[in-house]
Amino acid sequence: MSRRGRRSAERPGSRRETARRAPSGRPVADAPSRAAFLPTTAADVAARGWDAPDVVFVTGDAYVDHPSFAMAILGRWLEAHGFRVAILAQPDWRSAEAWRALGRPRLFYAVSAGNMDSMINHYTANRKRRNADAYSPGGAIDRRPDRPTAVYAQRCREAWKGVPVVVGGVEASLRRIPHYDYWSDRVWPSMLVTSKADLLGFGMGETTLLEIARRLDAGEPVESLRTLRGVAYLLGRSESLTAHAAGDGSDALAEAPVELPAFDVVKDDPTAFAEMTRLFHHETNPHNARRLVQPHGDRLLVVNPPAHALDEATLDRLHELPYTRRPHPDCEAPPPAWETIRDSVQIMRGCFGGCTFCSITMHQGREIQSRSPESILREVEQLASQPDFKGGISDLGGPTANMYRMRCTKPDVERVCRRLSCVHPKICKLLDTSHAPTLDLMRRARAIPGVERVHIASGIRMDLAADEPEYLEELAAHHVGGHLKVAPEHVSDRVLSLMKKPSRGSFEIFAERFARASARAGKEQYLVPYFIASHPGSETEDMIELALFLKARGYRPRQVQDFIPAPMDIATCMYWTGIDPLTMQPVATAKRLRDRTVQRALLQYFAPENWATVRDALVRAGREDLIGDGPECLIPSRPPAPRRNDRDDPSAGGGRAGYRRASRDRGRGRGAGRERSGGR
Repeated sequence: MSRRGRRSAERPGSRRETARRAPSGRPVADAPSRAAFLPTTAADVAARGWDAPDVVFVTGDAYVDHPSFAMAILGRWLEAHGFRVAILAQPDWRSAEAWRALGRPRLFYAVSAGNMDSMINHYTANRKRRNADAYSPGGAIDRRPDRPTAVYAQRCREAWKGVPVVVGGVEASLRRIPHYDYWSDRVWPSMLVTSKADLLGFGMGETTLLEIARRLDAGEPVESLRTLRGVAYLLGRSESLTAHAAGDGSDALAEAPVELPAFDVVKDDPTAFAEMTRLFHHETNPHNARRLVQPHGDRLLVVNPPAHALDEATLDRLHELPYTRRPHPDCEAPPPAWETIRDSVQIMRGCFGGCTFCSITMHQGREIQSRSPESILREVEQLASQPDFKGGISDLGGPTANMYRMRCTKPDVERVCRRLSCVHPKICKLLDTSHAPTLDLMRRARAIPGVERVHIASGIRMDLAADEPEYLEELAAHHVGGHLKVAPEHVSDRVLSLMKKPSRGSFEIFAERFARASARAGKEQYLVPYFIASHPGSETEDMIELALFLKARGYRPRQVQDFIPAPMDIATCMYWTGIDPLTMQPVATAKRLRDRTVQRALLQYFAPENWATVRDALVRAGREDLIGDGPECLIPSRPPAPRRNDRDDPSAGGGRAGYRRASRDRGRGRGAGRERSGGR
């Protein structure tokens, strides 16, 4: 048997029962032994009879062997193709000792910050340190450094010189070109510069990473990997860019590349930065994207076209690998993120919404990649068979649950399309928006023995759902655990246009139709609408409009989202440059802490602690008519008494979400859905 054949035959050992409890108190039944996981120590490697791992994944997250965790899905994917894989999870980054202890990988290091951008994970919109890390054991906040991708990559070099280093994951993907860094308030170069990695893999990475492993295993030099889709790299001063065919046989790399303004220019010139952003975002369709090049001092950054979307069979196989679906035994407490997704099932990936403040499309792709119903239902059956399963699927979804199996009906048009959104400013006439596949899946999932409820907790696209009465009826009757998450984000149509979100009217239509569907189902159910303060283009007048909207409809948000400029987003470009890169028109931005505080306070105009801030904002805006004791006023004429706990405030809304829709249907079917949890 060949070495590759021996690797394929080596499987994890027994799964011994252990007794553990999650932070919620729920028992973690049937916890497997460490032999069922990918190796994490030199002892684990030796126990498998390996002289060394082929690939070592270094991650800033705790190791949870579940398909929602990037290192698990990529590690299992390489393992399924015969490679020896080890995981170095949350190593002590202060020295290279943890890297040396695990041993030298035969092929390469694969480095990632984890499932989230580390800076968004670590800091609030006001740049304050968060008090919990959902991807660390028990929520611990001291398990990874800021910007761990670069730190870990440098430790790889220090530990084992000559081993290729490939960085990837969402943190690296969104930093493949120069990017505005909100936390230092300056433009940084490509992460290839700061990490000194050989290669940066962007996107979800399964096909790219597998090809990297295969080529290095065949003895090819790391430079040969520069032909692959989904990678970026730096050319040295003595190297030249040569035209060559892409790794998949297409001529994407043979075309003349698109040159972006040089880093030395964009780091100081807002107009050049906006132009770079515009050029970049129009080269993201894998079917027609061209190679991008950009001078970085005396080096040249090269970004190849994105990898193609996975087909259904590949996505099915990827999700049906032998995951334990549990945190590794070395986790002293389960990460909170695992509690959220332990009973969830991912049905698709990708998003064609194109919201300017969201990174999902840039990382997962615009094309919807859906699993087959049979694969999804097998996973539901697997969950239902677990001894600790409590009867509920917490989420049957993805980035947007009701985009399942939606796609362009004209592949020839899709191949040349450069639209950044399939639904803005209006839904493309070529987009198949049928909810029939989703409806069928929902019905079949809840009919599985042992499954008592199936929630849709990952959010839905309202403009797609509003004109689907059968879907709304089914959703309201069977799949909402009292609260449904939606994301109108704002009500000012001018701001919504900059966000690439549906109009205010779209939300109002959906809210009314969902309320009627809930009433017909005999349930009192709430929408949980998310709104953003301080998004580029949003000024005090827009937030006053939003506050009046909330008051008129009885919404009292307990939690407020402040806009956080994430690397590479179009809205982030607007924030830093004051320019909409798609139109090159000026955009007002709330950068000062005072301006951001005002916008946040207006979203919670009813809070006594915000009275003075809201009053000052209304006076400055010439809206003294909204100060007084009449029903049309936002705040009273005098400071209100400090509020009691929200649970004692009947106007705060029922349930944990803290939003309630003022409706003539209120009171009907009270308590009908109370036995269900709120989903995620």
